[in-house]
This record gives sequence, structure tokens and C-alpha cells, in this order.
Amino acid sequence: KEDTDISCFKPHVYHPEPFEGEGFVQPYTDSPLDNETIAENVYLDILNQAKKYVYIFTPYLIVDDVMRNALCMAAKRGVDVRIVTPGTPDKPTIFRLTRSNYPPLLRAGIRIYEYTPGFIHAKSYISDDEFGVVGSVNMDFRSLYLHFECGAWMYRTKAMKQVKADFLETLQSCREITLEDCKRVPVYRRLFWSVLRLFSPLM
Repeated sequence: KEDTDISCFKPHVYHPEPFEGEGFVQPYTDSPLDNETIAENVYLDILNQAKKYVYIFTPYLIVDDVMRNALCMAAKRGVDVRIVTPGTPDKPTIFRLTRSNYPPLLRAGIRIYEYTPGFIHAKSYISDDEFGVVGSVNMDFRSLYLHFECGAWMYRTKAMKQVKADFLETLQSCREITLEDCKRVPVYRRLFWSVLRLFSPLM
């Protein structure tokens, strides 16, 4: 219960020379108890500010209207938005729900890829060689609203460039999904997907 001088704990006390490095890294957490959707806001901020590209890894693509609109609006204003999802599911129902979200995104000009070797569990955003996020936040209702999550926001760091290189390399092992692929899905299955979307906040 006293004011403490924290200057003695600063790193320059023990390391007076300038630190090597570039850019910034800001760790953050998100909690369902603080009435603020930090994880979603970080993703939305990247999408809304993007000028050239946004590359996304996500194991689950179960988005609400706010996130869907942000993704589509970014693509419609000319941003190269690409999303990689798993080609092999860990949960079949969630996999079908993820695929049910493809058509409106594809129609907006977003490019979607499925990782053919199997399941991919990475969660990351990279944008314009400037901004990036790596963390535990899936693009689904539970991660964005109900779970305790964490991430690291990056600005012009070497690690961010490595994440981008990994994304581009991973694309070589992916199959691009088209609207024609979605149209080939039987009608009864697409109807089932529509019903699944009603329950997406629970999945």
C-alpha cells in the first residue's frame, strides 16, 4: 500500500547499452469477464487498416456478422485476403460448419485454402509486412467471446517476417477452394450446414 519507485526494475539499469532489435511486440490477454472483446478487436483492427494483404491461419472458421463483414469489406476494397484452414478435421461437425462459411467469403473475393496434409492448428494474422498476431485465438465464437485467450501483437519484427514466409511455404501444401467446389456439395448437405450455423455460438 505504498508508492514504489519502479525505475530500479527497468532493464536499462542492468543493460545500459542500447538493445538490439527492431519493431515492437505487445503480448495481450482476453477474458470473458472484462466486458471487452480484445481478441476480436485486434483482428478487426488489422482487417480494417490493411492496405495490401492479410494472411490468416485458423483451425476453425466460424465467424459472426461483424467478423464476416470485416473480412469481406477488406477484400472488396482490394486487400488480398487469404485464409488457410485444415483439410482434415479434428471435429467433423466443426469442420462442416467451417466449410459452410466459405461461400459468402469467396463471393467477396477472399481466397480460401485447405491444408491437404492434415489438420493445422496455427492461429495467426499477417498484414502488409507491418502487423502480425500469433496466439491462441481461433476465429470462432468461443475464442472471441467465451474463452480466456492470449496472443502477441507484432509490428515490423523479424518474427513477423518469419510467420509470413511460413504462410507462403504452407500454401504449397494447400488446395485452393473455389465457389465451384462449394456448388458441387449436394443440396441436402448445404441445408444441413445452414442449420448448423444456427448453433454456431455453441460450437
